Amino acid sequence: MTGGIFAVLDDIAILLDDAAIMSKVAAKKTAAILGDDLAVNAEKATGFRATRELPVLWAITKGSFINKLIILPLTFLMSAYAPWLVVPILLFGGAYLSYEAVEKIYHTFFSHASHEKPAAETVSDEAELLKIEKTKIKSAVRTDFILSIEIIMIALGTVLDQPLIMQIIVVIVIATIATIGVYGLVALLVRMDDVGFFLIERSKQTQGTRASLLAGTGKLLVAALPKVIRILGIVGTIAMLLVGGGMFTHNIDILHKAVAGMPSLLADMLVGSLVGAILVGGQLLVKTVKK
Repeated sequence: MTGGIFAVLDDIAILLDDAAIMSKVAAKKTAAILGDDLAVNAEKATGFRATRELPVLWAITKGSFINKLIILPLTFLMSAYAPWLVVPILLFGGAYLSYEAVEKIYHTFFSHASHEKPAAETVSDEAELLKIEKTKIKSAVRTDFILSIEIIMIALGTVLDQPLIMQIIVVIVIATIATIGVYGLVALLVRMDDVGFFLIERSKQTQGTRASLLAGTGKLLVAALPKVIRILGIVGTIAMLLVGGGMFTHNIDILHKAVAGMPSLLADMLVGSLVGAILVGGQLLVKTVKK
């Protein structure tokens, strides 16, 4: 009896060890998309009042967990019974990300200021503030849903030849990292100015070189935050175009062959920009016709 228990424990240990190895492999393959996920979600989670940043980020994080709970079982069911659905879903997600990126670029350069939505941190009316927050949270959760599908699909692809239990463990590990890791880093980024103010206050309680070092570091963090947010906004937009275009170039054979001679990043960027431009142009055309 005792020997049987130890045999079971030994099997579990071997399974977990194999799962750890496969999780490392999956993490390496999803590293690029996780980086894109970080850039996109950091941009989505900024632009709020300092007192509202963490509550909004927590709301987005909860939405991300719910996304994973929806996607994971559906992914395993599709893999087993309807694998033909995977590519259409990825293409739909790519179209959405490309549309979001090009729409943002359009509004940045061509939309009139009178039509621009106010930033959440500049709104004084509480009801209007909550409305803006709710809209941005929904947008962030939708984008997270699309990126989560891509991350989970890539992770699943690394363990398709493994037993089902191994697939489940590895994909859940990667999905958890994609939420806790990404949004943990986003939380650190959006609170960078608070760390700066803390260091400045701490410098007032010390003397000499240590005080000047703390004060200088604190001022640097406070001054750098707006620039970091702007950079993340640009990187997030580029990331959406790359991921969106990549879903088309990697899943449509004709398109993949057409851009085979180009650097992959350039090909993904061009395809994502083209798809997004077509969708945004179609939306503008429909609005013009309605008017």
